[in-house]
Amino acid sequence: MRKALNRLNLVIRHAAAHGLNIDLQAVAKAKALIGTTQVEAENIPALPWADVPDFYASLGDGTVTHLALRLLILTGVRSGPLRFLHEDHVAGDVWTIPARLMKSRKDKAEDFRVPLSPEALAVVEQARRHARGGFLFPSVRKGVISDATMARLMERREIKARPHGFRSSLRDWLAECTDAPHEVAETILGHVAGNAVTKAYRRTDFIEQRRKLMERWASHVTGKGGAVLELVKAG
Repeated sequence: MRKALNRLNLVIRHAAAHGLNIDLQAVAKAKALIGTTQVEAENIPALPWADVPDFYASLGDGTVTHLALRLLILTGVRSGPLRFLHEDHVAGDVWTIPARLMKSRKDKAEDFRVPLSPEALAVVEQARRHARGGFLFPSVRKGVISDATMARLMERREIKARPHGFRSSLRDWLAECTDAPHEVAETILGHVAGNAVTKAYRRTDFIEQRRKLMERWASHVTGKGGAVLELVKAG
């Protein structure tokens, strides 16, 4: 709903700038009428984690779209930070997503470190060949690859799942095939688990624990290892 209203506001302002007689307060009025109506969230279609390796293997032509989807699967990040991945964001085997690209309230967002498995690093290196302006996943025309580009690839293959759904695939795998503590599993997805007090005192991002889990996830995704992990303790 928020995205729709924001886009509508852009359209209205664009129309007004071109001299059309239009109510600039239309969106504000719509928000007032809608109020705090809660819309039931719809689950985003996702591939079962057991089916991810076959899909991953099919993404082997080295194009921007295939590489973007591979890194999306391997890291569990949202598509926004992935699409705007800049070569300066990667140092060694850690990708640091700037706070401005994280999904959070602006006053709460922080830089987020993503441990890169050897497989993920290999994808990053392949993507560097396509880099334009430092961005690893450029669009054909200008800017960076869009969400729609990745989604269309799946639609053309008649796959009901969507790119964002790979986060659910990963989360289900963590829950069903590992003993990863809840807070570590949630941190992998960029979520902050716990109550307000816990969040206030937590000073770790569990990067070493996440690194082990993401290497095992990469092994599963590439068909090089089993799904079940040993216990990874938080702390």
